[in-house]
Amino acid sequence: MREEEVLINNLKVNYKIAGEGPAILVLHGWGGSSDSWIDVQDILANQGYNVIVPDFPGFGKSITPLEPWSLSDYTKWMIDFINYLKIERFYLVAHSFGGRIAIKFATQYPEKIKSLILCDSAGIKPKPGFKTRLIYWTARIGNAIFTPKHLARFRDGAQNFFYIFLRHKDYVKANSTMKETIKKVLEEDLLTELSQIKVKTLIVWGDDDKLVPVRYAYIFKEKIENSEIKLLPEIGHSPHLEAPEKLAEIITDFLSK
Repeated sequence: MREEEVLINNLKVNYKIAGEGPAILVLHGWGGSSDSWIDVQDILANQGYNVIVPDFPGFGKSITPLEPWSLSDYTKWMIDFINYLKIERFYLVAHSFGGRIAIKFATQYPEKIKSLILCDSAGIKPKPGFKTRLIYWTARIGNAIFTPKHLARFRDGAQNFFYIFLRHKDYVKANSTMKETIKKVLEEDLLTELSQIKVKTLIVWGDDDKLVPVRYAYIFKEKIENSEIKLLPEIGHSPHLEAPEKLAEIITDFLSK
C-alpha cells in the first residue's frame, strides 16, 4: 500500500492505493478517512483488486475547501479525481456519507460503475419526529435570541451546546466551513433518486446500526431495482471497523458473481 497526493481543482487531496487488478473505489463516511478502511483495503488488494481510497476534501489529510460544499460539489470532485487517475470503469464501495455521493454519482455517471456496494448508507431524510422538530425550533428561537449585536458572539457556543444535547457530534467537531457543509448535505433527500440507479447494487447493513437503522436498508432494497441485501448480525454502523474480514468477504463474493 502506498499513499499519494494529487492536486484536483487547486485542492491537495490525499489517497491510499493498494494492489493490482480491477479497480475498486472506496468512499468513506463523515468524520472518517482512508485510514479507517486500511484493513478492508489490504484484504481486497490481496484478493486481486486495485483498491483506491481517497480522503474527501475536508477530511483526513486532504485540504478543506474554501467554501461549504454540497453533494453536487463532491460528485463533481469525484469525477475529476477518477479522470485524473485515468480510471475508466470501477467497482464503487461507499459507506454512510460516502453513500450519498455514490448515489449521486451512480445516477449521473452509470457508465463508470461496474457495480455498486452501499454500506450502511445515508441519503434518506427521516420523517420529522420529535428530535427533528426540536432542532428546527431550537434553531429558530436561537437565531431570534442571538440576533442583537451584544449577544451575537454567544451564538456559536449556544449552537454547539444544543448540537451536543441532540448528539450531533459531527457538527460540533467540524470547523466553520464543514459545519455549513454538513448542513447543506443533510438538507438533501435522495429517496427519489434511488429508483434511478440501474447498476447492479449490493446493500450491506449492520443490523444493530443505531445511527442509520436497518429499516433504511429495506427502503434502499425496495427502491433500487437491481439490488440485493446482506445484513450483518450484531454489527453497528461501521462494519469496515467492526468486522473488516467479514465485510471484505461479502464484497469479494458479490464482485465474483
